[in-house]
Amino acid sequence: MSDVIIGRTRGGDEWTPQFVTALDASTCIGCGRCYKVCPRDVFNLVERTDVIDDDDDDFYDEDDEMMVMTIANADDCIGCASCARVCPKNCHTHEAIAA
Repeated sequence: MSDVIIGRTRGGDEWTPQFVTALDASTCIGCGRCYKVCPRDVFNLVERTDVIDDDDDDFYDEDDEMMVMTIANADDCIGCASCARVCPKNCHTHEAIAA
């Protein structure tokens, strides 16, 4: 395995940050938990129609504004993976990044 970024806790223990690489908008329910728990400005809430082309127009009323999360600033991710721990739909994909 290639060298990856390694972090250290205050106590000196090593850990490997897992940075967000993708968010599955098709399973996202727009609850905002990842947005609220993220210590950085990584996520943004957008209308579902901006992200997904739903062919099933009968599924949502025209007045419904379904919102979903997107990754707005991936470079601000610190690799804590808090977003994945609070997501009820497991929408986030994370991976270690080469040093």
